[in-house]
Amino acid sequence: MVFNEESQVRLKKLFKVLEKIRGRHTELISLYIPAGYNVVEIQNMLRSEYALTQNVKSRQTRNNVLNALEKIMNHLKVIGRTPQNGLIVFCGNVSEKEGQADMQIWSVEPPLPLSQKIYWCDQTFILDPLRDMLREKEVYGLIVIDGGGADIGFLKGKKVSLEKHINSMVPGKTAAGGWSQMRYLRIREEAKNDHMKKVAEIADDMFLKEKDLKGVIIGGPGPFKDKFSDGEFLNYQLRKKQLGVVDTSYTGIQGLQEIIQRGEDLIKEASAVKERKLMEEFFSHLQKDDGLSVYGLEEVKKAMNMGAIEMLLISEDYSWVRLKLKCQCGNEIEKDTKHGMEHKCPNCGAKMDVLEERELIEILPEEVGAFSSNIQIISSDSSEGEQFKNLGGIGAILRFK
Repeated sequence: MVFNEESQVRLKKLFKVLEKIRGRHTELISLYIPAGYNVVEIQNMLRSEYALTQNVKSRQTRNNVLNALEKIMNHLKVIGRTPQNGLIVFCGNVSEKEGQADMQIWSVEPPLPLSQKIYWCDQTFILDPLRDMLREKEVYGLIVIDGGGADIGFLKGKKVSLEKHINSMVPGKTAAGGWSQMRYLRIREEAKNDHMKKVAEIADDMFLKEKDLKGVIIGGPGPFKDKFSDGEFLNYQLRKKQLGVVDTSYTGIQGLQEIIQRGEDLIKEASAVKERKLMEEFFSHLQKDDGLSVYGLEEVKKAMNMGAIEMLLISEDYSWVRLKLKCQCGNEIEKDTKHGMEHKCPNCGAKMDVLEERELIEILPEEVGAFSSNIQIISSDSSEGEQFKNLGGIGAILRFK
């Protein structure tokens, strides 16, 4: 399995689903199988667990765990051997209604090789090893500072976050003259120094915890940021990672976002910068109405069939799926539609059953890849990404029209 950006998005969506699930009792099974591990040994271990589960007093819990174990063992028979990075299986009764069963199983190849075997039965799925693998590996520390306060945050992947706002105790300028003015200026300089020390202490504490920190950028609307940057306020490890200083017009979350926009030359390889440039190109073509940008599923499909797509753009929140549907009258159809919709048979009008469901965010990259096109998953965390999502969440930049 090639673990690309589309795989990452699908796995993050699954993670969000799994972390919300709560079993009524200790009956949700998490199974982590290391890369290269003998499946036969896992099957033997599961059979032993099956025998032990027979002794559980609660009939309902016992049956739910036994059914989950059977489902996992049958699944492993089909797989035969562990994938390249190992295998993670989650299984259990996820029904929220007492006495009703909704036995579900999820099988995942992790993005990184598993080294530890885990079998655990609990009221929640064990997700910490997977959470660590999904942690953003592209992290930048951001500081916006002026005499009125400071804001500290991160760029993690494509998301800018404000983590801490710090109020300043620096007094404003005074018109008093004579010795009182000199004394006031000295007090003001001391307050500035204390403010910068406090900001640095908090930034040190936050940034040094990030083992994947690639760099630190400092910004602000006035000269205060330069004094902070030039002074030895930050920890020496962070000063080594300082990438530069940029002028911003704002503070707060807007100021942090402005650091990324105005400091893009400092982080050219950051995925957020690359995505912003793509969005600028996409919307520029739309504004020019030159036919080199399209949006909406039907327009994208047309361009795909022509081999015209240079870059396929899909929002991370795109929720359309491809369904295989069957009616009791025997009619079977395949349909692309929004997730969660009810579908009636075009022949008899009866409700159709879902035989298979796959997300288009998984299918379309496979189809467009046949035309040697590139794919970009667009985050919804930026204003451009939100605008793109509101256009339908799918579009393309074309080679020709």
